[in-house]
Amino acid sequence: MPMNATGVSHIAICVRDLDVSLKFYCDVLGMSIVSDVIQDTTTGGLPHVYAHARATRRQVRLAYADGAKPTLTMTSHPDENPDGTPIKLDQVGISHISFSVPDPRALAGSLSDQGVPLAAPMDVWANADGQVGSFYVYDPDGILVQFDAG
Repeated sequence: MPMNATGVSHIAICVRDLDVSLKFYCDVLGMSIVSDVIQDTTTGGLPHVYAHARATRRQVRLAYADGAKPTLTMTSHPDENPDGTPIKLDQVGISHISFSVPDPRALAGSLSDQGVPLAAPMDVWANADGQVGSFYVYDPDGILVQFDAG
């Protein structure tokens, strides 16, 4: 039986420091907070989907526009450090998140001017005509974030 999905509800990433990540995703990229809650991770099905026992998690949902779906859900675990490292495009797992934007080149320049590290020099992303259809940056945890022309 097919799942009959109606869409993707959210994409979730675990971050080391939620406040640092919020500065990047909200202050730099312009996303807005939809919700910010502390959850008990010792009940229900949550203990079964964690690598380690965790007491709580802070979960913040972000939207790239009013009412937009999917949302980006970021989690952290107060007073506990997550383990692991971000992966690259050729590794198993969710390798990056991507946003469609009207002018990738202009955004890349703006982000670079703000000190956001591009995943490669700007000229790598440009075609023979100097147009940029897509580029990647690293978020504060080293997670790849792509921006493309859609």
